[in-house]
Amino acid sequence: MKFAVSYSSAHFGTDPDRIIDYARHAEACGFEGLYLPEHLVLYPGAKMHTFEVPPTLPFLDPLDTLAYVAAATERLLLGTGVLLVPYRHPVVLAKQLATIDVLSKGRMRLLTVGLGTLPEEAAATGVEFRARGRRADEAIDVLRLLWEGGEEGVSYQGEFFTFENLVQYPKPYQATTLPIHVGGSSLPAARRAGLRGDGYFAGGMLVPQERKAQWDLARSTAEEAGRDPDALEYTRWSGIDMTDERLAAFAAQGVTRVVVSATAVDPNEQLDELSRFAERFGLARV
Repeated sequence: MKFAVSYSSAHFGTDPDRIIDYARHAEACGFEGLYLPEHLVLYPGAKMHTFEVPPTLPFLDPLDTLAYVAAATERLLLGTGVLLVPYRHPVVLAKQLATIDVLSKGRMRLLTVGLGTLPEEAAATGVEFRARGRRADEAIDVLRLLWEGGEEGVSYQGEFFTFENLVQYPKPYQATTLPIHVGGSSLPAARRAGLRGDGYFAGGMLVPQERKAQWDLARSTAEEAGRDPDALEYTRWSGIDMTDERLAAFAAQGVTRVVVSATAVDPNEQLDELSRFAERFGLARV
């Protein structure tokens, strides 16, 4: 089992020193990586998971923040949970992600993409909300095409993106592509993970039967597409107070990575929470 942490500036604040302290401590505790969420805009009355949220929550840009974290750490993998890929142009995004991966020497490897649930966020970027799934599928295909393409150039003809003979360097660090995980809490998200993803990061508040149905769908979709279902990673959220029994249940469900977050308000207490978790589950401290 792999263990990673998340950091939300909306809840913990935007103090750069606090972010770096959190990331460095997670690395020292032996956590695999750090995930950041994304929201481009909010508005009065915005709801997440049926809960209304203050529009002034300060969501830092995850890619800029991860580049900042990469410069202050050595081994911590960099992740998004989730990056709203329909709202970013994939040609620009491919360059951004490859750049971070090169400058971090191969640590932009926990990229998780999703669709977003706020219609106004789609409208603000000129994206049709109902078409965001198809747009995300094309974006994933374009990302992989540009990373894998050589000096002869690559071409693409789609509903949303079209280009001919494009060459984009640098490539990801010592690789021909970057892992792309798909996040979500729906059957279409699980199907997208099976068709196009390297893993599924399940979210939402679902009952066990729904979780199982989605993971089974991701695996069966991969197999039907001629992909290896056993190569898919399965990531789940858990509380920082996770028990041995909870971990065993995750393992039985096929989970390969657990992501937790500190919950305390005080920054020092947050670091203590990470330390206690690492000691409880035997993470390799450095």
